[in-house]
Amino acid sequence: MAGLGSVLPSGLVAPKLLSWLTGLGAGMVFLSLMQKLLYPYFWNDLWYLLKVVRCGFQLEMYKLKGELVTVLDKFLTQAKKQPQKPFIIYEGAIYTYQDVDRRSNSVAHVFLNHSTLKRGDTVALLMSNEPDFIHTWFGLAKLGCVVAFINSNIRSASLLHCIRSCEPRALVVGADLLGIIQEILPSLPEDLSIWGMNDSVPQGIISLKQKLSTVSDSQVPRGYHVTSNLQAPYLYIFTSGTTGLPKPAVITQLQALKSSAGLWAFGCTSNDVIYITLPLYHSAGSLLGIGGCVELGATCVLKKKFSASQFWNDCKKYNVTVFQYIGELCRYLCKQPKREGEKDHRVRLAVGNGLRSDVWREFLDRFGNIKMCELYGATEGNICFMNHTGKIGSVGRANFFHKLFFTFALIKYDFQKDEPIRNEQGWCSHVKKGEPGLLISRVNAKNPFFGYAGNKKHTEKKLLCNVFKKGDVYLNTGDLMVQDQENFLYFWDRIGDTFRWKGENVATTEVAAVIGMLDFIQEANVYGVAVPDYEGKAGMASITLKPNKSLDLEKVYEQAVTFLPAYACPRFLRIQEKMEMTGTFKLQKFQLVEEGFSPLKISDPLYFMDNLKKSYILLTKEIYDQIISGEIRLFYNFLTYKGESRLFKRGVEDI
Repeated sequence: MAGLGSVLPSGLVAPKLLSWLTGLGAGMVFLSLMQKLLYPYFWNDLWYLLKVVRCGFQLEMYKLKGELVTVLDKFLTQAKKQPQKPFIIYEGAIYTYQDVDRRSNSVAHVFLNHSTLKRGDTVALLMSNEPDFIHTWFGLAKLGCVVAFINSNIRSASLLHCIRSCEPRALVVGADLLGIIQEILPSLPEDLSIWGMNDSVPQGIISLKQKLSTVSDSQVPRGYHVTSNLQAPYLYIFTSGTTGLPKPAVITQLQALKSSAGLWAFGCTSNDVIYITLPLYHSAGSLLGIGGCVELGATCVLKKKFSASQFWNDCKKYNVTVFQYIGELCRYLCKQPKREGEKDHRVRLAVGNGLRSDVWREFLDRFGNIKMCELYGATEGNICFMNHTGKIGSVGRANFFHKLFFTFALIKYDFQKDEPIRNEQGWCSHVKKGEPGLLISRVNAKNPFFGYAGNKKHTEKKLLCNVFKKGDVYLNTGDLMVQDQENFLYFWDRIGDTFRWKGENVATTEVAAVIGMLDFIQEANVYGVAVPDYEGKAGMASITLKPNKSLDLEKVYEQAVTFLPAYACPRFLRIQEKMEMTGTFKLQKFQLVEEGFSPLKISDPLYFMDNLKKSYILLTKEIYDQIISGEIRLFYNFLTYKGESRLFKRGVEDI
C-alpha cells in the first residue's frame, strides 16, 4: 500500500496528518462527553459484567475438565498452597489454613470412627462464633454431610422447631450452649445423637472434644465429599424468623460458590484482613464472609459477638481492611460517643446490606473515606444486586448487563389483601419508576429456586405462577423496592413490615427512622396492629430509651405530626426495657404484632395518641375498652402538616 507521502505533496503531509489527529481527538472527547452525559455508569456497569462473566467462565471450565469444584475444594487448595498463612484470628489466637484443615480432618475422623453418619446425612450445628464452628462445618463437609446452621439465640420451642424441621441424624453443640440443649433434651428425637464441644457434658450427650484428642488429623479421602452435581444441598441456613418460625433454606454447592465470590467482586484481595462480627449461622457471615475469605485466600478476624465499643479498637489491633455489616450495625457505631482518632484506621471497604442513607452519610463523615459496598440478596433467593457505583442508599442498579443474567420485575401489590394486584385478565402489572413495588424474580434453569427443607408448602408459598403470561414462575422475595429514573434500586420495606391504614401504605422503616431521631430514644420498632371494625392496621411504635434519659411524650407527638404523613403517625406507643432482635440484628416484630395494644396482655407501659392534648396519654383499660367497643373512634384531625389543612373531629382522634 502506498504511503501517505507518495500521494500527497510533501508540504501537505504534516498539516493533513495534524488535522486528522485533531479531528480524531475532538471526536474522542465528544464521544467521552456524550457517554458521561447519556451513559454515566457505562464503565462501572461493564466492569461489573466482566466480573460476572469471569465467574461463569470459571464454572464452565471446571465442567469441561470433568471436575466440579466446591468451596471446600477451594479451601483445600488454599491450605496446600499457603499452609502457614493465618486463616482465622480469634481472641488473639491465630489459626493457619493448615491448622483449620487438620482440625477439621479430626472432626471428620471422629464421626467416621464413632458414628453411623454417611454421605448426604444432615447434621445440625448449634454453636456461637468460634473457630470450632468452622472446624466442625468443614469436617462434616469432608464427609459429604449437609450441615444445618442453627441460630444460637433461639430457645425452647423455637429451637426445638428448628432441630426437628431439618431432620438431622446428629447435633453438634458448642460448650457455651449445652445448657439450652439440656432444657429440651427430653423432647428431642430418640435416634438423634448429640455431641458437645466440651470435656464435661451432661448425661445423654457425647463429648466431641474428648474424642478429637484420640483421632488422626490425616487427610480425609476426597471420595467422601466429591460432588457430581453443584445443585446438591450443601447447607441449610434458617431464615431469620421476623414474621414467624424460622424455615431451613436449602443452600446448594452452586449457591455457596456464587456467594463466595462476593468479596472478590467488590474488590477484596488475598492481602485483605476481613473482620466478621456477624453470626456464622447466617448466610452473610458464613457464605459471604468465610466463603469469601476462602475464595481470596485472605485472613479473617472472627469476633464472637459484635461490640460497638470494641469495634474500632479491634480494627486497629488486627490491621483490618474490610468489615462486614448487616442491619443496624453501622448505626450502632454512629451512636457510640465520639473519640479522637476515629479516622485513624486501615479500613477501606465495608460490605453488607440494610444501610440507611442518613446513617451511610453520617458514617462516612465520621469514620473516613470507606467504600460502602451495599448489596441485596436473600438467603434463599435467586437474585442479587450489588451497588458497584457507590450511590448512597442504593442496593444496586438494574442496567442492561444485569438484565442479561437476572429477569426481575417490580409489581403492584395489595397490602390489604396481602397479595399482588392482578388485572381483569389475571396478569400482574409493573409499577412506574419512583413507585414502590414487590420485587419478583424469574425462576428458570439459569436461576433456580431451591426453597426450603421439609414442608413443601413453604417452598410453594414463595412462588407466583402465571404472572405476566401462562406458565411463567417468579419468586416472591417479600421485599418492596423502588427504581428511580437512573435505574438505581432502593429497598423500601418488607411486605410483612408494611401495613395499610386509611387507604395508605405505611412503611415501618420510614416511621421508625423519624421517631428514632429524638435524642432520648435508643431504638424504635414500628408495626401495625389490628383494631376491631377498622380496615387495615393502626400504627404502633415500640421504643426503648437511652440510659439516663426520660420519655417526653409531647416531643414524640410533635416529632410524629411534624415529619410524618397523617396516616403514618403511630396511634400507640409501647415502652420496652430491651428490644428483642433476631440473630441478624433485625427487630423482632411477630410477637409484638400478636400482642397488639391490649393492656391486659402487656405489662409494658402503653400510650395512646391524643390530638386534643397534643401528646400521647397513658392507655388505660378504660380507654382500651372504649376503643374496642367503638366509643372512641379513630378519625382524621384538623392539623397543619407541611402547610396542608386536615379535617378535625372532636374526641381522641386519628391523624
